[in-house]
Amino acid sequence: MTAYRQQHTAPLQVLWTLCLAHADSARTQTKALVRDLLNDRDTFWVVLDEPHLPLTNSAERALRHWVIARRIGYGTRNGQGSRCVALLASAIDTCRQRNLSFWVLLAEVVRAHRQGHRALLPAAL
Repeated sequence: MTAYRQQHTAPLQVLWTLCLAHADSARTQTKALVRDLLNDRDTFWVVLDEPHLPLTNSAERALRHWVIARRIGYGTRNGQGSRCVALLASAIDTCRQRNLSFWVLLAEVVRAHRQGHRALLPAAL
């Protein structure tokens, strides 16, 4: 057991005890928070056992603004819309990571589709 884990075991045990005591709360938000904390209980220990690891990873950071946009826009109305947003988000983030223009990629895809061909990605991709 690491020193960090030893230092935080007692406070986390108090948290788990409180969570269990409020697991059947009449308040919906409290019940949801308790459920999430108890479901993710093991992840608290990872941070304490491996303090050199970052608290978030690049995938979580890349998704953050898409999740915020979904909340602001109230999501999509059907599965097809969700798939479209997911594909566009993936293409936009991939272009951003490769320092390329998403608009060049989109123009190529539209051009190829209009000509009845499959999109050939620009050589830089």
